[in-house]
Amino acid sequence: MTAIALAIAGSDSGGGAGIQADLKTFSALGVYGATIITALTAQNTQGVFGIHDVPADFIAAQMDAVYSDLAVAATKIGMLSVPAAIVAVARGLDRHRAKNVVLDPVMVAASGDPLLRPEAIETLKRELIPRALLITPNLYEAAALTGTPLARDEAAMRAQGATLIALGANAVLVKGGHGEGAEAVDLLIERSGTRRFAAKRIATKNTHGTGCTLSSAIAAGLAKGKALGDSVAAAKEYVTKAIAAGTDLKIGKGRGPVHHFHAVWPAN
Repeated sequence: MTAIALAIAGSDSGGGAGIQADLKTFSALGVYGATIITALTAQNTQGVFGIHDVPADFIAAQMDAVYSDLAVAATKIGMLSVPAAIVAVARGLDRHRAKNVVLDPVMVAASGDPLLRPEAIETLKRELIPRALLITPNLYEAAALTGTPLARDEAAMRAQGATLIALGANAVLVKGGHGEGAEAVDLLIERSGTRRFAAKRIATKNTHGTGCTLSSAIAAGLAKGKALGDSVAAAKEYVTKAIAAGTDLKIGKGRGPVHHFHAVWPAN
């Protein structure tokens, strides 16, 4: 059977993040991708210049259309900027008994522009964190979700992951890409223990869409029947190679995208 993954997220008109990055990732990893659009953004490599939210009832209609017809094996959730959209997605997940849900709690774009309204944070914590198999916050998102200072070491990352599990999360991947040091370290925190995933930190400005890409790659692995830890390990390897290859991409004037198809076509 064809592996199918669904991305519920916003559209990035510049093509580097959001739904566009999700579909590229699914395709690169051999998974059929379906989409639910939650917002349109006027966006490029330099910033986000406008957000147009899709009405909650139309988000629900998209979910009903996709889940009622396609055998969705994993669902990745990205940008949800307003409380009504979050609630609509949560109710849709329940209606269709969605499985293998990966929640990327997108709060800020790589450019620094906000993508999640402050009043939506509590709704996200209440409605979606308990419904996800895995949540994938970066250091800034983990700090915002837990109400604690930015983690400066792995002990603090583990503590924030434990706090999120206490809030109802099944598993948490705290991503250390925004940290310092020679290695970019991600920690997978579960009730049964913690796994460490490390890769050499790459000096590049082409990091637009890395969070979207990683969470989509994890969902792709789950859709193909891989265990959670194996999906995270494969996704980390894929994203690391995409970041390395992305240093040669000449796209835009700001933070360029990673190279999703690095294994298929050359960067130049």
